[in-house]
Amino acid sequence: MTEAAIFTVTQLNAEVRQVLERGFGSIWLIGEISNFAAPGSGHWYFTLKDERAQIKAAMFRNANQRAKVRPQHGMQVLVRAKLTVYEPRGDYQLIIEHMEDAGAGLLQQRYEQLKRKLQAEGLFAAEHKQSLPTEIRRVGVITSPTGAAIRDILAVLRRRDPSVEVIIYPSAVQGQSAVNDLLFALQRACARNEVDVLIITRGGGSLEDLWCFNDEQLAHALHSCPLPLISAVGHEVDFTIADYVADVRAPTPSAAAELVSRDQREVLQRLLQLEHRLRQHWQRQRGFLQQTLQHWQNRLQQQHPQRRLQQNSQRVDELSARAAAALQRTQRQTQQRLIGTAQRLQALHPQRQLAPLKQQLAQLQARNAQAMRQTLKTWQQKHAATLQNLQIVSPLQTIARGYAVVRNTQGELIRHPDQLSADESFSVKVAEGEFRAKKLPPDAAE
Repeated sequence: MTEAAIFTVTQLNAEVRQVLERGFGSIWLIGEISNFAAPGSGHWYFTLKDERAQIKAAMFRNANQRAKVRPQHGMQVLVRAKLTVYEPRGDYQLIIEHMEDAGAGLLQQRYEQLKRKLQAEGLFAAEHKQSLPTEIRRVGVITSPTGAAIRDILAVLRRRDPSVEVIIYPSAVQGQSAVNDLLFALQRACARNEVDVLIITRGGGSLEDLWCFNDEQLAHALHSCPLPLISAVGHEVDFTIADYVADVRAPTPSAAAELVSRDQREVLQRLLQLEHRLRQHWQRQRGFLQQTLQHWQNRLQQQHPQRRLQQNSQRVDELSARAAAALQRTQRQTQQRLIGTAQRLQALHPQRQLAPLKQQLAQLQARNAQAMRQTLKTWQQKHAATLQNLQIVSPLQTIARGYAVVRNTQGELIRHPDQLSADESFSVKVAEGEFRAKKLPPDAAE
């Protein structure tokens, strides 16, 4: 029989701690805080419990400094912790690494899970998003008709562009009925198809307040909306699923109103620019017409018969002078070309070209002879080296040293006696010739 292991209490607690830490690692846990204590060390100690059980927990200072909540008796929290054993007392406990309010934490987890799912389905893809129209005359707004969001939007539109018409599709934006209201309002806006762009919006709030805009069914409905869609939910730091699905995300309701409107000052500036351009165009047109009128007046004066006769007489004199000058230039150019041609013919006379060509031919013949001698010498050296290498590796040299080549009647090389049967003939090649022989039987060799 094997001897039973005997532990000390210290060894047992250490072994249990290692088993727990290796077996569980980091875990997420939800529970109610009780017996909270925060001594001067900065560490937190409390009990985490539910209706039927409890477990001790500790959150050390380096971790609790990053906590988003301050523990209080009776608070429901969501924690990430490691399971371990406090060895001196053998207490089974949790070491808390992260803590947050249970309600907000669970909602945040659901939000992240839905976000990853819809992103994988392609609802956030850029290729599915529409561009906002350049000319917007009518804007639809899905929101609470009494909320701050619609007041902000209307105020911005009155200030920037009062000509934009607003159609409100009323809906609850918080609470249990909000999702159905939003879906109904979106369906009605799409069915009517009476606006250039659609805004879904509400003011800021907590994650729970904005939760209806994180609904999966609403996300699919927004994705299928044929109208250009702007999501302006919450404040600038708030992001909902609707923001990711919409064609454009505005950080606030006011920003959404600015996206769909043009500033009156910009329109006025544009009108002033157009007026200035119109004035410039009229001035240019007026100047052009004045120049055209002056041009025709000048032409009428130039077409007078007496003036035409004077101009024609002057033109004849000018042409005669130009013809005489051109004839003289042509004579000089012809004489210069003749002199140049005679000089080139004299330079190209065969007698003057023969001597240099003879000298060049002699040089080429000498260089050719030298090159042939050098090439012949090089090939002779290569030939001698090749012959020498062939003699070194030639099988005839090997045979000349007393070796022989043995072949059977089929011409195959014999490397071992077993390749020949008894009384089988074979040929033997030696240095001075070749002869035939026959393998003796084994008993004859004896």
